[in-house]
Amino acid sequence: MTKKAAHTNFANLSCYNPKQRLMIRSWRVLFFCCLAAAFFACNDKKADDIPASDFFTSSEKTNFKISPNGKYVSYLKLHNGKRNVFIKKLDDGSEVRATSFTDFDVNDYFWTFDNQVLFGKDNFGKQAPHQLFALDVQTLKTRVLLTSEPKIRTRILSTNRLSPDVISITMNKRDSAQADVYKLNVRTGKTDLYLVNPGNVTEWFVDADGSIKLVKATEGAEETILFRSTELSAFKPIIKNNFRNSVRPIGFTGIKNYFYALSNVGRDKTAVVEIDAADGKEERVLYASNTADMQRVEYIKSRRRLELTAWDEAKPKKHFFDKGIETIYAELDKQLAGYEISITGRDTSEQRFIVSAVTDRSRGGIYLYERDGNKLTRLNDNAGPNPDDMSPMEPISYHATDGLFINGYITYPQGDKRTNLPVVVFAHDGPFGQRDSWGYRAETQFLASRGYAVLQINYRGSSGYGKLFYNAGFKEQGGKIQQDILDGVNWLVQNKIANPNKVAIMGRGFGGYSALYGVSFFPNKYNCAIALDAPINAFTYIKELPSFFKTTLQKRYEMFGDPDKDADMLKSISPVFNVGKVKSPLLMFQGELDMRLNKGELEHYVRGLQRRNVPITYVPQKNERWSGQTDSSKTKIYQQIEKFLHDNMLAKP
Repeated sequence: MTKKAAHTNFANLSCYNPKQRLMIRSWRVLFFCCLAAAFFACNDKKADDIPASDFFTSSEKTNFKISPNGKYVSYLKLHNGKRNVFIKKLDDGSEVRATSFTDFDVNDYFWTFDNQVLFGKDNFGKQAPHQLFALDVQTLKTRVLLTSEPKIRTRILSTNRLSPDVISITMNKRDSAQADVYKLNVRTGKTDLYLVNPGNVTEWFVDADGSIKLVKATEGAEETILFRSTELSAFKPIIKNNFRNSVRPIGFTGIKNYFYALSNVGRDKTAVVEIDAADGKEERVLYASNTADMQRVEYIKSRRRLELTAWDEAKPKKHFFDKGIETIYAELDKQLAGYEISITGRDTSEQRFIVSAVTDRSRGGIYLYERDGNKLTRLNDNAGPNPDDMSPMEPISYHATDGLFINGYITYPQGDKRTNLPVVVFAHDGPFGQRDSWGYRAETQFLASRGYAVLQINYRGSSGYGKLFYNAGFKEQGGKIQQDILDGVNWLVQNKIANPNKVAIMGRGFGGYSALYGVSFFPNKYNCAIALDAPINAFTYIKELPSFFKTTLQKRYEMFGDPDKDADMLKSISPVFNVGKVKSPLLMFQGELDMRLNKGELEHYVRGLQRRNVPITYVPQKNERWSGQTDSSKTKIYQQIEKFLHDNMLAKP
């Protein structure tokens, strides 16, 4: 007789005595607890387990745009290792690769009103011609529209709905120091000189019909807005200010010669205003805030319609001028609740829109919104880490040493711990005209995922906080700006958020300079520093500005310092002249095609540190204008940063 295998029936305990039943229940509870623990262990992926590539690999499809006729959506996608243009037909959903370049990336492109696609080939410092291409969407054939010498800079100013075959461009063909305006026929490639730059025009404002009636000229530190009523009239000055008082035209209102502008004349915070071009007088304020500059407007040139203004406080804000667009945003807010939404493109009938939606924990998505039926369709993939594994970006504020109110953000690592944390100070580039804002940033989330609190400071000179705050940063790039950053670190220490013995500083551009400055002048405050594409000599950086900065030299001297009058100051704040003060380990990256790179100075700086036995790792980035220009190189850079920070922060007692 075959003996049956023993089997315990956990469902029926009635046949067991009380002691046996208690034992079985205990084993059952233990079994299910272990099972649950195993399940959650498998599904709870730690943030620091997320590979760097997940943060820095772009979506497969990027830079979405819609054709003026609303029939196509275009985007960029890799083909044979290079970004190329792809076209999707909206009527049947078919997609096709429209270009097949293998020697360069298409970085940006434009739709013309006759539904061609324009894009350029920039050789990034190589001595090779620049080219402008036109893609015929019907035939998928690409033509070279324009070829120019390596030193000639070409920029597309505007397309024209009334004359779709003609666009406005600027080129410094006649004089390398200044750009003239040309009309380019996108069918024939023929260029005609339209306006000669008298030598001081820095901005041209193209109207809906392709004409230019407003320009901005710069003479020293003075800025002048000039106006002409017709193309046959001469330009006459209507507004003149020191550059600290700024008027930035947006576009004409369609009523008389009134135009919209962003202006801080007569006020501290930039407002949206209406100005009469006949005499330059401000007619009315359309919207202003007591706490922040109006930073951006949405203006539909073809309809001469002002739709909204946007600005940054702790989070982005909007004010609507147009009820129609306000209704669309309200509908988008319903469908994409919790996301910060922007309309980035639309067809001429305003029935189809390209929409961007992001949060501080997710790079979000790009969508096609169709007004008919309120239909929302996602266009890009879900690239990037799981938002649930990311950390929120929280606003902070404190008073600087001299009493100035400073704002910023902190991003904590995952978990409940909020005290005695290792901190990475991530200084933004600039210093002027830039800032940190609420939203997703891969670098910040990567650092937080590795266990660091990330501090981002909008030091004096950062944009968005008014004229006085902006001007307070002038000539303070090696002074009070750096003190603002240090005051942020001290605030974290005083509030017991930061471990004072585990603070690093890093950044790109001016942020990289701030990192080098920090370990030079505050050597006991920072464990280590990471600098990407950082200027190391404030004197030569200003002294050797390229020729196309000629018209704005005096303005820059007032902001950064005059290399003749302020030579001692500029040298005293330059890392290259303060090698002997550095004690902390450094990690430096530099794009070798950076047009402002002084390779000799940089190598001299690195050798000086090596002679003093300062731990310095210098990683040149070949064939890149800036470090991390491609997804793969950026991933490698941040893998090196991760190890460097671990060795100099987490591994330290």
